[in-house]
Amino acid sequence: MASQAQGSEQALPPIDIKPLLTKMWPNNDNVTPTEIAEAISHFFTNQVTEAQTASLLMALHFTRMDFRADVLAESARVMREAAAPIPVKELLEVIERRGRKEGNYNGGLCDIVGTGGDSHNTFNISTTSSILASALLMVSKHGNRSSTSKSGSADLVNNMKPRPPIISAIRPDTLVKAYSATNYTFLFAPVFHTGMRYVAPIRKQLPWRTIFNNLGPLANPVEDVLEARVIGVARSDLGPAFAEALKIAGCKKAMIICGEEQLDEVSCAGPTLVWMLKEGSDGEVAVEHFKLQPSDFGLGTHPLSTVSPGKEPAENAQILSRILHGELPDDDPIVEFVLMNTAALLAVSGICEADTSNMGHGDDGQVIKERGPGGQRWKEAVRRARWTIKSGEAWKQWEAFVNVTNEIEGQRE
Repeated sequence: MASQAQGSEQALPPIDIKPLLTKMWPNNDNVTPTEIAEAISHFFTNQVTEAQTASLLMALHFTRMDFRADVLAESARVMREAAAPIPVKELLEVIERRGRKEGNYNGGLCDIVGTGGDSHNTFNISTTSSILASALLMVSKHGNRSSTSKSGSADLVNNMKPRPPIISAIRPDTLVKAYSATNYTFLFAPVFHTGMRYVAPIRKQLPWRTIFNNLGPLANPVEDVLEARVIGVARSDLGPAFAEALKIAGCKKAMIICGEEQLDEVSCAGPTLVWMLKEGSDGEVAVEHFKLQPSDFGLGTHPLSTVSPGKEPAENAQILSRILHGELPDDDPIVEFVLMNTAALLAVSGICEADTSNMGHGDDGQVIKERGPGGQRWKEAVRRARWTIKSGEAWKQWEAFVNVTNEIEGQRE
């Protein structure tokens, strides 16, 4: 890595992390999260050799320190700090102007993302849910190309018809323009986390998942203006660590989910483990742990085999388009799977706490006030999620996103 700097970039002096590596193996005594995060921060400036970078990633894996909440929190912090800076003041202004304040939702940006790596190869649920949710919430979907499945979030959106968005057009300097036109943006990770280009080749050579598989969902580039999020983890033992890492980072609204099949989504096949961050009246944030069932949403149970087509991006894009156009039956397994996960984001945002409803055309205004696990209005969240499809509002926000990205890119040519 330290020898890879090219072009006009000024090469920084190499950093030797051998003392840290020596302390970490065979037992990680006296190694602090700060030491690990500092070493990782030098990855993004190309100052650590490939051998030492791989050694640290392997040491974190085999000591399981990459599962510790304090390590995740501190490492995610330096990853965000290394990301391209965003115009916070201007973003807050456009959010204030366009965000829909309703219930306990303050109109801020929201994200739904998973760690991947669950080996179930389900349909692109979180990406689809993010688009549906943008009918009611301001959404910043943080995503990338596939690393573990056939169809990653970026692969999916790049195959949308009649024309795809140009996801690379969403940059720090174009975020305000984009949000002036739509509630939805897709934040393509390589555009914002530019320093990861030094790490990517090394990760590809390792046979194990690394700490970066866990850091990605914790490192949304718009963290400073992110109000709520849902993060799916592919291992239930990561749930408490992610919840605590978010709490350390100051997050106040979040839901960590893991289907009991070790699925990084709300499961349509059975129970889902949930760790929910809630801010109390005293300002303290607590983590509540509970289980969800499809029946809590008022929806059916579907085997994962019915929602795991393992299809190529182009085929999944066709399914997404049919969902957005309301062309699939209401009880289609993939539709209900998407509704559950969209409902999770709507619930954690606080929008379902509104006792009145005037979403727009097609809204009957009949708020479902019944509460389920975690004290949430899951069925109301599904009612709202269905409206985003039936009203055509989710497709409208998607079209606006496609149009504004093509417009931005056209102005560069």
